Amino acid sequence: MGKTVIEKILGNHAGRAVSAGDMVDITIDARVARDFGGANVVKNLIDHGLGIADPHRTFFTFDCNPGGSDQSYASNQQKCRLFARQHSLRVYDVDSGIGTHVAIDEGLVGPGETLVSTDSHANILGAIGAFGQGMGDQDIAHAFAHGTTWFVVPPTIKVMLEGLPAQTATPKDVALTLNRHFGANGLLGYAAELYGPYIDDLDLAGRITIASMCTEMGGIILLFPPNPAVLEYCRQARDRLSSYLGHAGPVLPPVAATYAGTGAKYEREVTVDIEGLGPMIARPGHPEDVVPVAELSGLKIDSAFIGSCTNGRYEDLAGAARVLKGRRVAPGVVLKVVPATDRIWQHMLGDGLLKVFKDAGALVGNAGCAGCAAGQIGQNGPGEVTVSTGNRNFAGKQGKGSVYLASPETAAACAIAGLITTADAIPAEPAVFKLGATAVSAARESAPAAPGHAAHRPTRVKGRAWVIAQDNIDTDMIFHNRYLTITDIKAMGQYTFDNLKGWEDFAKRARPGDIVVTGKNFGCGSSRQQAVDCFQSLGIAAVVAESFGAIYERNAINAGLAILCAPAAGDLKDGEEVEIDFHTGVIRRPTGAEIHGKPFSDAQLKIYERGGLLVKV
Repeated sequence: MGKTVIEKILGNHAGRAVSAGDMVDITIDARVARDFGGANVVKNLIDHGLGIADPHRTFFTFDCNPGGSDQSYASNQQKCRLFARQHSLRVYDVDSGIGTHVAIDEGLVGPGETLVSTDSHANILGAIGAFGQGMGDQDIAHAFAHGTTWFVVPPTIKVMLEGLPAQTATPKDVALTLNRHFGANGLLGYAAELYGPYIDDLDLAGRITIASMCTEMGGIILLFPPNPAVLEYCRQARDRLSSYLGHAGPVLPPVAATYAGTGAKYEREVTVDIEGLGPMIARPGHPEDVVPVAELSGLKIDSAFIGSCTNGRYEDLAGAARVLKGRRVAPGVVLKVVPATDRIWQHMLGDGLLKVFKDAGALVGNAGCAGCAAGQIGQNGPGEVTVSTGNRNFAGKQGKGSVYLASPETAAACAIAGLITTADAIPAEPAVFKLGATAVSAARESAPAAPGHAAHRPTRVKGRAWVIAQDNIDTDMIFHNRYLTITDIKAMGQYTFDNLKGWEDFAKRARPGDIVVTGKNFGCGSSRQQAVDCFQSLGIAAVVAESFGAIYERNAINAGLAILCAPAAGDLKDGEEVEIDFHTGVIRRPTGAEIHGKPFSDAQLKIYERGGLLVKV
């Protein structure tokens, strides 16, 4: 009896014939760890004293945060780089793009081969008829160390796409239709093979789009039988890898497709009718909640996003550019564009696509995962309505707003119109936002109240002194930039001084009413308000320093934080209970001795007493 594609691939890599339900150890042709999860893979290897089975088959790909703009990601990336240098591994660094796309484009894996990654959408490799699978840190560490991992051979569903969609439809519309047909778990635990006249002529970009949404149907992988164009693309990619490795590298196997055998046993066969299919859209929270775009026509939007592993190929971006060319994004609407790889970015630069996007008013980012990862552009804010070309729109996945999933052409049309529409129904005039009292009122209602403000604030305070005998304590030491997205003052206190050596646990030991005493130029550095607000969050009664950074001093006074300049305050002892009179600037010690600081000015006193510059009298 013939075998399904997945049975053939896994059998070839297990060294024996396999059937659905068998648990087998399989050889992994490409073992990949990303900046997301990569550091944990490294930690697992080091903690267990494991090496690398084959450096030529082992890679790092940094795609979640190409800018390293988050301290955690930057740290994880560097840990992976150092490990890679030690073990002679290739790193596709922050300038490369999405790892699964890089794996295809650079020939790391070809049809009929296997790849594992810390990416849940590694099953994109089904687009070229290869086996790709997202796995956890321990699985990937095992693959790095031994070149193998275990897997249960899944049963296969044969899916026949019947008919051809309308000319206005794209592969994303077909993918969304499959999501609607199978639902969130209709392919749970299954591999699927796709066939039909639409599939036969589908290009690589379209296959990637559909394959990438397999995870959202619960599937293991969607496998496409490679057509001649896909095979030729993979051959050229493999040639590039061979050229990079040179004579010192291993001899790479030739590219060859794996097809299902005659009489292959399928769990079931399913027919999905796509005849005349038009543009589709998934409503927020559920990739399977799919309706024709026309059903939501006219819904006002705030932003659009074009990119992701689902729709970041050149063909996707070219389709959006055709809609955008000669047009502008609607007033107040934000359009963000992120190509999947740097190779695609360079192609856009060379043929003018980049100019089309910029002329239309779009923000174009570095290649990478973008909105699906918090470390890059594409996230949205509370109440924001976004049309996205991603594969997931789970609540909170791409931000705190509402995300609709659609094709690049539909997303571009919506950005131009300022509302949900299709590329063939863009109105002559864009929808604009209504501005007025309602928006201002809503903003005021959502603004957090400043803590610790009272109608009658004491101008004489007594508290335990924390003496930090150090000059030039900057705002990053007080409140590090990795926390700058925090806007709730109540959440800020826990991070106070956690980047100041020796004082990392200050927030855990401080009590409301305490007084911070320090040296010269306290608060130098950035203008961040959080470096003031974190003390209010902890209930610190006052900050005493020999001098303050100019911006910090203004920020503190305006926020109603009591700050006092006292040149001799460094004589205080840590833990002393001192009393400060803001009117006179006198600091009284338990012995009765006095330190004379600078009294509050009339302006500072008035702002302090009313609780801040913006507080109504």
